[in-house]
Amino acid sequence: MKQILQHLGNGETLLVEVPCPVRGQGAVRIQSTRSLVSLGTEKMLIDFGKGGWLAKARSQPEKVKQVLAKIKTDGLWSTVDAVKAKLDTPIPLGYCNVGRVVDTDVHSRFAQGTRVVSNGPHAEMVCVPENLCARIPDSVSDEAAAYTVVGAIGLQGIRLLNPTLGERVVVSGLGLIGLLCVQMLRANGCEVLGIDYDAKKLELARSFGAKTVDLSAGQDPVQAAEAFSAGVGVDGVLITASTKSDQLMHQAATMCRKRGRIVLVGVVGLNLSRADFYEKELSFQVSCSYGPGRYDSNYEQRGLDYPIGFVRWTEQRNFEAVLSLIEQGKLQTEPLTTHRFEFDQALDGYAAIEQSNAMGILLNYPEQALAELMRQSFPVASRLPINVSERVGVAFVGAGAFTTRMLLPNLPAGIARKAIISGSGVSAAQAAQKFNFETSGSDFQAVLDDPTIDLVCITTPHHTHAAMVCQALQAGKHVFVEKPLAINEDQLQSVRDALSQYSNQRLMLGFNRRFSPHTQQVVKWLAATPGSKSVVVTVNAGAIPAEHWTQQMAVGGGRIIGEACHFIDLARFLIGCEIQSVDAIPMTGHAGSLGDTASIQLGFADGSIATIHYFANGSAQYPKERVEVFAAGKVMQIDNFRKSKLIGGKGSHSTRRQDKGHRAELAALIEALGVPDAASPIPVSEILEVSAVTLQADQQIRRALASFPASSQADS
Repeated sequence: MKQILQHLGNGETLLVEVPCPVRGQGAVRIQSTRSLVSLGTEKMLIDFGKGGWLAKARSQPEKVKQVLAKIKTDGLWSTVDAVKAKLDTPIPLGYCNVGRVVDTDVHSRFAQGTRVVSNGPHAEMVCVPENLCARIPDSVSDEAAAYTVVGAIGLQGIRLLNPTLGERVVVSGLGLIGLLCVQMLRANGCEVLGIDYDAKKLELARSFGAKTVDLSAGQDPVQAAEAFSAGVGVDGVLITASTKSDQLMHQAATMCRKRGRIVLVGVVGLNLSRADFYEKELSFQVSCSYGPGRYDSNYEQRGLDYPIGFVRWTEQRNFEAVLSLIEQGKLQTEPLTTHRFEFDQALDGYAAIEQSNAMGILLNYPEQALAELMRQSFPVASRLPINVSERVGVAFVGAGAFTTRMLLPNLPAGIARKAIISGSGVSAAQAAQKFNFETSGSDFQAVLDDPTIDLVCITTPHHTHAAMVCQALQAGKHVFVEKPLAINEDQLQSVRDALSQYSNQRLMLGFNRRFSPHTQQVVKWLAATPGSKSVVVTVNAGAIPAEHWTQQMAVGGGRIIGEACHFIDLARFLIGCEIQSVDAIPMTGHAGSLGDTASIQLGFADGSIATIHYFANGSAQYPKERVEVFAAGKVMQIDNFRKSKLIGGKGSHSTRRQDKGHRAELAALIEALGVPDAASPIPVSEILEVSAVTLQADQQIRRALASFPASSQADS
């Protein structure tokens, strides 16, 4: 299928062939019929991409601060690699999609064939959580429905403004959203004053019942608002414009009556004057996209229903409200449409964004047989020919940022890069092209069925790991899986059972720090220091919001299971014998309520001990990882996997870039697979041992948190 992508590095807009996306639980798959180009958001992304490095830095000052902080801790070259990788990854464009449902869950509220509007991108096929879809009334055309999402953006701003019958409201900026807001405010019984420079937009606003201020003619908006409100001041101002100037906020405050309301839907300068707001006790809010929950990963990304009473107007209900206004004839979209393009000529549509009269740009999708689209899900295209000398056929399941930054660039020679797949298909297609894989797709079963694939590398979300490992082992594949192996005991037991049943396949977990040259150097130093050891690992992990997917127990398993397992394994490797005891203590109270600020004490069979401090409450200016090994009167230290040194003896090691062992890890695995009956680079017994210890540590932390009511409530 075809999809529109935007390259943030060079600003190029692309219409490319990608695999069809995989439908997740709670989602619907939609075959597109129309979509609307958003002049505001999409033009902003295009302009950002076309800008040089200096322009990008000026437009993202907070990101620049983050980059500078990362340079201090991770080093220049590692930071440069990370920034380049981020900008080199094309992103999907679009969020105003109309189509017909072709695939749903058994108990879905949407039957196959239902016309729906969604926030899906510009693509012939999209997969969207159910709560981001709304059924289109029979009397509403696909073209009109394409305006639903941008209409919902304006509607959410109006809800925050809370206008009542007869109030006087200013709409500052009469672009697409502004003109939709004019109509919705008029339908709500408000008097409206629209402000803009464009004569055509002002004419449209007047046709919708608004009075107007023509800035291009030198009209003063504050004086016009005073006359509009009979000298009292307007009740509210809805800002739908885009400008870097702070002047619009000052004007809005000046226009308002005492205790007036200002809501920002657009993007403007926000250096506010206290005096503007203090004297009139004005209220100011920023509207969040098209409704509450828009960025709530726990509900939106997993397609869950909101709890009863959680919020009155969800994004889905806003969609439905806009569609109802269109159905009743209170919201006109036809006058807003300035361009129509067939989807194959979509790039011409993006060129039309620069035209002065551009406003509503609609893309029309061809009627195409569903089977034809679905056949393209895997494979997409043939890539480079594979040399006969290459031995191991490799497929990647997952093509996210970690995979494309840390694993794919470090793949060793001597392998056949057979396939890479991802849920959306887009990231897989881009990764296949960049890293020379033969095919890309979105179908895991196709990977399992391919007899030329020997090794399956799994880098999907944590909750999928165990099941995919078992399926791959059953299919006769060797498996590399990123940590964690499992997020609960049942999953871990299923992997144990699979390993006992399919013993000819090798399993390796992504415990890459074992393979770092810094770790290997410490092991060499330890060879001359017999006896028990004390290991201290300090991880300055930094805070991650509770709504992030890694913090969701059912998806990410939490950060102890998902990340601290790395350091339990590192201690296990450095000490070199079995873990016999584990005692994990979380920090309680507000800051530690997520369980990601904790100390884990390990006891080993030879009397050695290890303490892992996994902290989410530190400063980003402090190095992220520090490892210290105390043994026989010496101390061996690893500083953020950039430098290592021996204290109490002679020796040091440094690397140009931060090296956590990813390249050596993959090289060791591929080398082992090329030798019959060779042992796995990480013994399976240690993989299972560390995974079990990690689950035990996490259970202790959860029990400790549950004993503190305040912490327990925050964690839930």
